[in-house]
Amino acid sequence: MMQLSYNHKTCESVILDRPSLFNMDVTLLGLPLLLKGDNLQWLSALYQQKAKLGSIDLIYIDPPYATGQQFTVGENRVATISQSLDDKLAYSDELQGEQFLEFLRIRLIWLRELLSEQGSIYVHIDYKIGHYVKIIMDEVFGKQNFRNDITRIKCNPKNFHRKAYGNVKDMILFYTKTNDYIWNDARETLSEEDLNRLYKKQDTAGRFYTTVPIHAPSQTRNGSTGQPWRGVLPPEGRHWRCAVDDLETLDKTGLIEWSKTGNPRRIIYADDARRKGKKRQDIWDFKDEQTINYPTQKNGDLIASIIETSSNSNSIILDAFCGSGTTLLEASKLQRAWIGIDISALAIETTQKRLETLQLLKPSYTYLEDKNCYDSFKLNKAQ
Repeated sequence: MMQLSYNHKTCESVILDRPSLFNMDVTLLGLPLLLKGDNLQWLSALYQQKAKLGSIDLIYIDPPYATGQQFTVGENRVATISQSLDDKLAYSDELQGEQFLEFLRIRLIWLRELLSEQGSIYVHIDYKIGHYVKIIMDEVFGKQNFRNDITRIKCNPKNFHRKAYGNVKDMILFYTKTNDYIWNDARETLSEEDLNRLYKKQDTAGRFYTTVPIHAPSQTRNGSTGQPWRGVLPPEGRHWRCAVDDLETLDKTGLIEWSKTGNPRRIIYADDARRKGKKRQDIWDFKDEQTINYPTQKNGDLIASIIETSSNSNSIILDAFCGSGTTLLEASKLQRAWIGIDISALAIETTQKRLETLQLLKPSYTYLEDKNCYDSFKLNKAQ
C-alpha cells in the first residue's frame, strides 16, 4: 500500500491508545449533541461510548484547507478573502504541510473507529491539498473502500488576471468503512433540454422515446444472461442486461424495437425517464450561497443530498468541523440524529442561532462545552 512519509508521523496504535480526558455517559445526555472544543478530545471521548452511542452511519467534514489564511466575520459581512480591522476571528487556517496532514490524519483515524460497518465518510477539501489527503485516506480507510473523487462546482467562472485556468471547483472524497454500506441511489431531475435531446423518436401513440442496447460488457458463461435468446447469443465479450425470460416479457409488452436488420434494442420512454430521473454523476453543481452566516459555509442542498444518499432515518450524522452548522440543520430537517463539534466560539454561536430558526422542528439538543479545552466541560440542555 502506498503511504505518505513525513516527519513526526505518529503510529496508529499510539494514537488510539490516547486516553479520553472526558468521562461522560451519552445514554444520559441524549442526541442530538453539540460539542464545543478540540474535536480530537471529543472524538476520543465519543469512542469510549461507542457501544452506547448508536450507529454513526455518515460522517461529513469540511476541515481547514491548509491555506495559511485567517477567516473573519464583520458586523455586516462574512469575509473569506477581504478583511477589516474590526472583524472577529472565525477560525485560523495556519497549519500547513506535514503539520496539517498529521493533524487531519489523526482525526481521520478516530473518525474511522467511530464509523459504523455500514457507514460512509465524505471529506470536503480543496484542489491544492486534496491529492495528499486522498493518499492519507487510502491509508486510513483502505484503497478498496474509495468510492468517488467528487468535483463540486463552487462558483461562477472567474476572470482573475493570473497565468492559470480559473478555479471553479473543489473536491469531496467519498469513502466507506466496508463494501456493505448504506446507499439510497442518488437521482437528479432530467431537464427539458435533456429530454428533447435524448428522446427524439416518437411512436404511433405520440410518445417520445429512445433505445438502448440490451447487452452489456463482459461475458457470462453461466446463468441465463449468457444464454441464447431467439436463437442468438449476446455479442462476443458481452452478456444480456437481463435474463432471457425477462427479454421475452419486454418484447411481448412492446418494449423491444427491432431494426430492419434484426437488431433488438430496448425502448425507454421520455415520460418514464422524467419520473425516474437520471443517476447523479461525480460532478456536482452546488454553488456556494451568496448570503452566508460564516466563512466557507457550504450549500445546504449539497449536504442534504449526501445525507439522503448515505444514511437512513435511524442513522447518526457526525460533523467534526461543523462550522456554521449546515450539516446539523440539514440532518434536523431530514429527521436524523446528529453530533456536531467545533472549537470556534463564533462557529458554535452561529450554529446555535441557525438551529433556533428551525422553530417548526423544535430541535432539542444537548450542548457540552470544554471550557478549558482539556480540564472540564459544562452541560446545558437546549430547548
